[in-house]
Parts: sequence; C-alpha cells; structure tokens
Amino acid sequence: MSSANPRVQPVLLSGGSGTRLWPLSREAYPKQFLALAGERTMLQDTWERVAPLAAAAPIVVANEEHRFLAAEQLRLVGVEHAAILLEPVGRNTAPAIAAAALQALAGGDDPLLLVLPSDHVVRDVQAFRRAVETAAAVAGDALITFGIVPEAPETGFGYIQADAEGDGVRRVLRFVEKPDAATAQGYLDAGGYYWNSGMFLFRASRYLAELERFRPDILIAVRRAFETAKNDGDFIRLDKEAFAASPSDSIDYAVMEKTDHAMVLPVDIGWNDVGSWSALWEVSEQDGDGNAHHGDVIAVDTRNSYAYARRLVALVGVDDLVVVETDDAVLVARKDRVQQVKDVVAKLKADQRSHAVLHREVHRPWGSYDSIDADDGFQVKRIKVKPGARLSLQSHKHRAEHWIVVRGTARITRDNDVFDLHPNQSTYIPLGARHRLENPGSEMLEVIEVQSGGYLGEDDIVRYEDVYGRS
Repeated sequence: MSSANPRVQPVLLSGGSGTRLWPLSREAYPKQFLALAGERTMLQDTWERVAPLAAAAPIVVANEEHRFLAAEQLRLVGVEHAAILLEPVGRNTAPAIAAAALQALAGGDDPLLLVLPSDHVVRDVQAFRRAVETAAAVAGDALITFGIVPEAPETGFGYIQADAEGDGVRRVLRFVEKPDAATAQGYLDAGGYYWNSGMFLFRASRYLAELERFRPDILIAVRRAFETAKNDGDFIRLDKEAFAASPSDSIDYAVMEKTDHAMVLPVDIGWNDVGSWSALWEVSEQDGDGNAHHGDVIAVDTRNSYAYARRLVALVGVDDLVVVETDDAVLVARKDRVQQVKDVVAKLKADQRSHAVLHREVHRPWGSYDSIDADDGFQVKRIKVKPGARLSLQSHKHRAEHWIVVRGTARITRDNDVFDLHPNQSTYIPLGARHRLENPGSEMLEVIEVQSGGYLGEDDIVRYEDVYGRS
C-alpha cells in the first residue's frame, strides 16, 4: 500500500458455521478452517491476500469454540500478535464488527477497518488489492462496501444498486434482498446493480457513530461486553452476559441500509462466497467433461459433477451430481439442489446426532482424536498429540484405558508415577486413576487408545489441571 493511503486494519470475521458444505464443514470445524480451494485454508487465504496492505496483525472475530483453530492456523502462516476476539454467542455481523472497532480504537488510533469474511474465494488477488487502495484513498467519512460485478442473474445474493455517476466509489441508492430469477435478470439487463459481497471499509469511529445513531442498543451491549472482557494473553473473551444481551443483526440491516454515508465500489475480482457445493464446483479446476474432483475419484461417462473423496469413489453414467465422502458420512445430491443440504443439518440437529457438529476426527487444542471402532463396552481411538502439547490431568468414573504408542514419545502421568513410553510400548490406566498424556518430543505423538467400561461418553472426564483453561 502506498504511504499516501491511510492505515488499513484488517478485520477477519470467522464466526460462521458453514452448514451448506456439510458433511465436510461442521459446526465444530466449519469451512473457514478447511482447505477447499487450494493448499491453504480459507482463513489463511483471506489473511494472505490482505497482508501486503496491512499495517498491523489482523483483528479476528471468532466463535469461542474455534479459538485454538483460528490461532493455530494463523500461526502457521506467520501471524503473530493477532487480536482474537471471542464471541461467546453468535449475534451476527453488526455486533461482531462493533467489537472489532472498539478493539481497533483501544490502542489510541482510529484506523480504517477492512472487514472481510474469512470464507470467501478471490481469484484475482491483485485486482482485490487495487480495489482496497482505491477505497482507502477516498474513504473519508464514508462507509464503503465492495459490490461484485454480476456475471449472471444470481438469485442467491443480495444486490446493491449504485448511483450511475462516477467510475469508482459511488453512492448507494439502495440495498435489495435476494431476488427471484426474473428480477435478477432485470438487474443484470439494467446495469448498476452489484452482488453484496459482505466486504467493507470504513474508519472505526465512523462505524461506531453510525451504529450509535441507528442501533444504540447494539452498541451499548457490545461496549459493555468489551469493557468487561477478559484478556488472557492469547484471546480477548467478550463478556457472555453482556454480549448475549445485544440484539442479533447484520451490518446491512443495522447500519448500511439506514445511513446516508453508504458508498459502493464495483469490483471484478473473481469473487465467490463458496456458499454451496455447486459454488465450490464453479471455482474448482474442471476436466474436459466439466467434472471437478478432490481425492481418489474415477469418473466414467460423467459430466458437470463434483466429487470429494477420502477413499476411492467411482462415478459412472451420472451428470450434474455432487458426491462428498467423509469418514462417517456420504452426501449425494443433484447440483441444483445443494442448497437443501442445510435441511439435512437441521434434521441431524433435531435428532441430536453428533454428525451435525463433529467429524469422526475431533480436533482439540493439543491435537486430535479419531474414533476408529466401537461396540458395546469398548471404543478404540487414534490420538495425536502435537509436539510440546499435553492433555489435561484427568480421571474417569466409568472407564479404564489402554495406551499403545505407535509413533513418537509419550510422557505418562498415572497417579504418582511419571514415565516415558516409545513405539510398541504400552500402559494401562485403571478406572479412577489420575492421568495425563503429553508429548515431550519434536514430532507428532500417535497413540492407540482402547477404552473399556459401561459408559464411554466424552463427558466422563473429571479435570484437575488444564493448560487450556477447561478445568
């Protein structure tokens, strides 16, 4: 960014659940933390595309349950000292951005906030950066949104109608809801209508002033949550009671549709919100038959289909399908019906099935565990512990455990004994024993755990000590 332009403070919104990309995206591990359109995750890609324009580490607004995922993924791309604001409950974008604005002002500056959802694809990164520079140079008192030049009469997005005057940033005439097909075609034919991207740029104080003008109830609640937040060094935990008191509202409804300072910059940046499997198919590399594949996929006499596979998946004589295979679920859908995946997730939640929330491999701050087999009275897990990490000191009331080390070095605490185990060595943890598993080495520790007992639920844990604040 040129020195003539004001300082830009990136704000990465990372609180979404991504239910329309189930079964790959789930509540505990949603799409912003997945590598869907490249080698890096969508959160990492979002930071990488804005990093050259940033004068500071990002402010990240994340679900409290995702705090370690966000911190670790940013660390892997070299981000240090990010301010990670934790939402104890979801309250949509208006409160989330308000909290970020308060954080930005807390250091004594009043920077331009570049607010970005962390789960979108932008193919033309250079055009994106040029657009940010253009907006930043003329922001002033304006609240600028980035409108996507439409490629088709899309019914899945809201639209922004812009003033016809001007070549760059223009005055917003109105925001319109997701249209039907005929209305969307009318917008495309008329010109001057742009897809609402959910990306914004404005000065922190300006946003708070407009929020106070139109939705003071939101600002009062968020300010109280921020002022009573707990800062534990790694995370800023917004006060739950105060934040929950905020009404849930989007920035569009709360501010942008009401203010007379709304401006829009039309951009053509190869943007896609990856809001469905069909959208992911659109941004994926396709073969000569229009098929896009991830994993071990064989397609015979198949066209315009998308397949995501962990194991071998074969498609024969099918067109316009989406097939997604994970360790514990398979999705098969017509490509034009994938928006209804959210109905599947709703059904899973109504039936209280864990498939809506958790993958078979469950990620934890110290690593992960994968439930590879289970039956009455026993369960087998594959446990991975990161170098230098350790589980809580804990005990169980209903199960005993056998641990077999298959890779790395395990340091075991069992009541008053502390000892190391190496590959092909094992130990037994009796029911009720206080125990801990940790990795003192420099490589990933992998352990096979065999549980036995009358109840094997994850809630059978009594924690005595935990470095992650869960005891």
